[in-house]
Amino acid sequence: MGTLAVVALVGRMVVLFALLMLVPLAFAFGGHDAAQPAFVDALLVTLGCGLAMSLLTRRFRRELQPRDGFVLVGMTWALLPAFGALPLVLAVPGLSLTDAYFEAMSGFTATGATALSGLDALPLSVNVWRCFMMWVGGLGIIVLAVAILPMLGVGGTQLFKAETTGPVKDQKLTPRIADTARAIWVAYGLLSVACFGAYRWAGMSWADAFMHMNTTVSLGGFSSHDASLGHWNSLAIESVAVVFMLLSGVNLQLYFASWRARSPVPLWRNTEARAFIGVLAGSIALISVYLSAQGAHPDFLLALRHTVFHVVSVATTTGYATYDYAQWPLFAPLWIIMLGCFATCAGSTGGGIKMVRLLLLLEQARREMVRIVHPNVINPVVLGGRVVSDRVMQGVIAFMMAYGATLIGLTLLLLFSGLDVVTAFTAVIACVNNIGPGLGEVGPAVNYGGLSDFQTWVCTFAMMLGRLELLSVLVLFTPAFWRK
Repeated sequence: MGTLAVVALVGRMVVLFALLMLVPLAFAFGGHDAAQPAFVDALLVTLGCGLAMSLLTRRFRRELQPRDGFVLVGMTWALLPAFGALPLVLAVPGLSLTDAYFEAMSGFTATGATALSGLDALPLSVNVWRCFMMWVGGLGIIVLAVAILPMLGVGGTQLFKAETTGPVKDQKLTPRIADTARAIWVAYGLLSVACFGAYRWAGMSWADAFMHMNTTVSLGGFSSHDASLGHWNSLAIESVAVVFMLLSGVNLQLYFASWRARSPVPLWRNTEARAFIGVLAGSIALISVYLSAQGAHPDFLLALRHTVFHVVSVATTTGYATYDYAQWPLFAPLWIIMLGCFATCAGSTGGGIKMVRLLLLLEQARREMVRIVHPNVINPVVLGGRVVSDRVMQGVIAFMMAYGATLIGLTLLLLFSGLDVVTAFTAVIACVNNIGPGLGEVGPAVNYGGLSDFQTWVCTFAMMLGRLELLSVLVLFTPAFWRK
């Protein structure tokens, strides 16, 4: 009965997802492109399936229990990319179901890894759909549903906690969880409008500005061009991208708090936000000097331009590229990929373990070293002037253990399948942390289209695991979760 109640709600999610296809369909009709029939068929199939799921299980509807939130999130994030892949299969000749699902999962998880080439020649509506899925998935369609479906009641809290990122999930901006979700979406929407206008001002067409707005504020990185933002070779466009990637890499709740306080002080006082900016600034200085010393670029200003853009792009898990940074001396691309593992803030649209977890781990290490010297001292973990509970620290340590095991396990699977070690390791890093491009055969100048079906499915699963922060998915595979 519990599972059927979840299926009833998944049906509503599928109906909502079908209506989102009206956006690329409008572009298809407006531009009279060849993908019109594909989107009409995909919309009707998705809408029909959603209505059938909802109607056939309507008598089982009830208020969600704590475990139902995780089941609903897992089912939604596994099922919606399948429907998102439908128009891609129907509109792109020769695209396999595996690659289409991978592409849709990459969009929905705001990863930015692509199996498609010849993006410039695709119908406009197909590129719009790829990018729009990223905008919807960037903050999470579950959070959207909680914002507009308050009838979820108590279950809304369970959904919000399962969907949102970061170790501390009990903080709410407003008394009601639906109002909190709406506040975050308002901040996300305002960033989106500003980014769209800035791209248009910088020289993009209306359609390109819309598509790249979708993939910038979501920190996803899809583009409508094979050369990504390098297609324009424009300092103005790169500058707009850097500014909005930085803004989107910060906890969106801080913008609401700053607006409510009528002051930027909450933003500046946040320890995680300051660490985010500090790490990026230090990395830009280090890599710029390193590349100049290594002669990777003819002059320092060009090295600085490429460094600023790619450090921000990869560290925020966006994955745009204007240059094949895999050609840099190996230290530089590895460093920026490692930044993508942790640099973004909890509550942002970025992937990775989040800066706050790294700060907590460093504080825990400091705590243990003090305890070695002074065994009886009372020395709690403190972050931002607040004592962090042992329960939160246990959660962070459990997450990091699962994170390490996931990276090792999936890398070994790809090595077993025949990939070289650089490609296998960086593909897993890039997918679990929702970065997009890796190195080797999945570097910024190539894509994931050369992987076998098995390798593609491993990377697809890695993207879903990373987007839902591992434990929200892995808990579904434990016997204790299903035990009454």
